[in-house]
Amino acid sequence: MPSSNVVLDIDGPIATVTLARTAARNALTWEMYDALVEACDAVPQSGARVLILRGSGGAFSAGTDIAQFDEVRTGADGVAYEQRIGRVIARLEALDIATVASVDGPAVGGGCALAVSCDLRIAADTARFGVPVARTLGNCLSVENLARLVDLIGEGRTTELLFSGRLASADQALEWGLVTKVVPAGELETETTALALELGRRAPSTIAATKGLLRRLRAVRRPPPGACDDLIAACYASAHFREGVAAFAAKRAPLFS
Repeated sequence: MPSSNVVLDIDGPIATVTLARTAARNALTWEMYDALVEACDAVPQSGARVLILRGSGGAFSAGTDIAQFDEVRTGADGVAYEQRIGRVIARLEALDIATVASVDGPAVGGGCALAVSCDLRIAADTARFGVPVARTLGNCLSVENLARLVDLIGEGRTTELLFSGRLASADQALEWGLVTKVVPAGELETETTALALELGRRAPSTIAATKGLLRRLRAVRRPPPGACDDLIAACYASAHFREGVAAFAAKRAPLFS
């Protein structure tokens, strides 16, 4: 794989992909996104029946590394960025085996989108979920990632979460249906493995068919590709986005005038 910060381990029926850029709270570089796609391509050939996606060092992922936004200077660049991230997330979502996000600490921005694209999410009591771009970068989600959140927690809660920029606690995520179980942080690995082993004993035909049917159902409810690019382009072309990126790099609060 092109990045040493993404580790794929196969142990019998369980494939585990670990985001391993601990010093940066597993913030995702393009190399890491590419490596995640390569891992997803390799897993079906391994015979694994469940994939666990996890982070290292007490964090799931802090989202896309801010350095990746240096390339985003126009609205078209913003659309291209969202499309590139979208292809990675769609590859994970397209796996025909069960996928489980094991979330410890922050699952923020792109990290939250990756967790949401898994079939199930199990969280440590230290987990936090959200897309705080309204108070940080001033960009937006793609319509596909927005729809994934709406499917899980509803339009009202999604709107509140994105408008406020706050992070939901593990208990809130459980109440909302964003996660299926919350456990003490020290028990997360054991509980995730137990869940994966249980799923690995279930009929692969049922899991594959159910996932395929759900993908088709979601496709009916979502706009065609490109239908919302104008809104995304306007957001990424805004002075607010440029201010957000500059403020983040300077480690100061943005001023959205």
